[in-house]
Amino acid sequence: MERLFADTRLLSLTGPGGVGKTRLALRAAAKKRRAFTDGVWLVDLSPLRGRGLLIQEVSTALGLRDASARSSVSSLVAYLQDKHLLLVLDNCEHLLDECAKLVDTLLAGASGLTVLATSREPLNIRGERVLGVPPLAMPSLSDRPRAEAVIRCDAVRLFADRAALVAENFAITAENCGTVAKLCQRLDGMPLAIELATVRLRMLSVEQILERIEDRFHLLAGRDRTALPRHQTLRAAIDWSYELCSPQERMLWERLSVFSGECDLQAAEQVCAGGGIAREDVLDLVAGLVDKSILIREGHGQARYRLLETIRVYGYERLAQSGEEEAFRRAHHDYYRDMSGRAEREWFGPRQLQWLERIRLEMSNLRVALEFCMSGPGEVDVGLEIAAALRIYWIFYGSMGEARHWLDRALGRQTDQPSIKAKALLADAFIALLQGNIDDAVPMLDEASTGHARDPRMLTSILFVRGTLALFRGDTAAAIFLLQEASGPDDAGDAFMTSLFLAMAAVFDGDDRGTAYSAECRSRADDAEAEWAMTWGSWVLGLDAWRRGAVPDAVPFFRDSLRRQWRINDKWGPTWNIEGLAWAAAAAGDYERAALCLDTARRLRESISVSIPQLLPFSEAHKACEARVRESLGQRAYLEAIERGAGLALDQAIDYVLGEDDLLPDSSAPSREAASPLTPREQQVAELIAQGKTNKEIAASLVIAQRTAEAHVENILVKLGYTSRAEVVMWMTESKHS
Repeated sequence: MERLFADTRLLSLTGPGGVGKTRLALRAAAKKRRAFTDGVWLVDLSPLRGRGLLIQEVSTALGLRDASARSSVSSLVAYLQDKHLLLVLDNCEHLLDECAKLVDTLLAGASGLTVLATSREPLNIRGERVLGVPPLAMPSLSDRPRAEAVIRCDAVRLFADRAALVAENFAITAENCGTVAKLCQRLDGMPLAIELATVRLRMLSVEQILERIEDRFHLLAGRDRTALPRHQTLRAAIDWSYELCSPQERMLWERLSVFSGECDLQAAEQVCAGGGIAREDVLDLVAGLVDKSILIREGHGQARYRLLETIRVYGYERLAQSGEEEAFRRAHHDYYRDMSGRAEREWFGPRQLQWLERIRLEMSNLRVALEFCMSGPGEVDVGLEIAAALRIYWIFYGSMGEARHWLDRALGRQTDQPSIKAKALLADAFIALLQGNIDDAVPMLDEASTGHARDPRMLTSILFVRGTLALFRGDTAAAIFLLQEASGPDDAGDAFMTSLFLAMAAVFDGDDRGTAYSAECRSRADDAEAEWAMTWGSWVLGLDAWRRGAVPDAVPFFRDSLRRQWRINDKWGPTWNIEGLAWAAAAAGDYERAALCLDTARRLRESISVSIPQLLPFSEAHKACEARVRESLGQRAYLEAIERGAGLALDQAIDYVLGEDDLLPDSSAPSREAASPLTPREQQVAELIAQGKTNKEIAASLVIAQRTAEAHVENILVKLGYTSRAEVVMWMTESKHS
């Protein structure tokens, strides 16, 4: 804020209603008071309703003697010519044109004048510096949040401060920190909403407030009679923004409310155009809503947009009142059906990671589309199409449990499309197999097989899933036969999956063709320039090398695959790479490392709800490895190795498995932790923080996932007892000179 004032005479704070623009402006003005010899002057424009009163209001606030209806811009400029002051114009949005003209004139005629404006939209005049005021920083949600990490977030600190004024004994504790974090998330980190919520602590607990947050406009009706009318309730604050929009902007706001989370311009054009909005007008209307702080632009690459949840709920209520809710929800699910179908067709190729990332970004919208498909007659087939098309993403990047949730729900409803149902049954059966739920998979596979013997594409898919079933049952010879029958040149993505499982079957069978099949699998991925598929090509090459006893060759393949998969956030793959590294370590006689790998793989399997006992070839290799490690180390040493591994955070364990951190906790060898509380990997991250790198840049530098970098940064702050990255920089500087 100080730096922004240094090179501008007009600073505008913009943001949605209730985000805290006025509070921030007053704080900034107070800090700058001594810099202006003629003082800091506040003009609250919110009460002004008619045009032509602005000059008089500013004149009156400045104490200008000629503060009559005859006051003119020229007399105001003359008064300010020899003054050195800061003029704070608060709430300019409803008088935007008048404010812009007046400020432009005053700045041109009074060289000692600086203006700080707050508005939901910029003034858009020359020399203006715009600072968007975002919602308060919110805690990331996790199953077991730590109170000390939660309380560091601005939104939670504001909640705690205001709550203490209402409920004397209120404090953030280990028991309530998760609920407070969720509540602040649901309130978008908006100061006004948070303050209105804490008022309810007089009669409700935090848990009860969270339960009632769906009816937020009734719940968050304040009782502060001294507050501005539009700040006494949450609805009033948003009503004010709605009134400032043009009729078409209001219409687009309402229609955008069918999206959940973010959307891009293409989605907005496809879903929201029509019925009073031409497709070519959507771009300008989106720009208008961004300017008015209704839509928030996200991302530094391709622009994406989102409505804060409170603003979205308001728009959705308006859409429902207009009677257009169902039509635009249907347009929304049609768009995401087409998108998921295209992703399925194009995922095996150079844009593979781009498609997987796009699906990740759109998952919230895909869930909304699926829910709509479950809510009305005639929509279930669309739901089956979407869910089945997403099967690869859900297996490797999302949640197999969620995939089965949607598939099971849709398959439990009446469908008029047998081929769509069969495809969904095969997807559900395949995912059940990968989870180790063979008993669930068999009846679905049998049902899908009925009546489709003459459909070549369906027959190929059936053979693939039956081959996978045979592999996991341990009948590798049958698996090889079925998967060979399923192999073909069509559907490159499906052909790759078939080649992957065929290579697995041959390797576990001891078939001499295993090496050739594994090389063919990797070659398919390389030829398609499909980066994610390459990781699995590396994995199966490692599996083949391990089975042949070529452990020095196997380890680089497994590590290369694991490093890439961890970086791109593959959920299913790392557990099998770490299993492979355990088997290789045991074969090489490195039993302590093998024990830690086995336990890390177990932790990962549990996190994705995969059961290994029914995946017979993997189960047998796992049991043989575990037995060998237990026998070689002895029961006590084995359990101690497991316990040391359990003391590592998962990211640290991955570093160790990758050979990037060779020190285990409680090792008898001298540890670098004697001089630093940080692990070697955390030390690397701290050095990159000191270089001014962002979490994204840290992840790229260390070739790790961004979420991993974020976890390391949080661990560093907790260990050092700091609350900001700046303190880490100071600590690193002092460490280097000590």
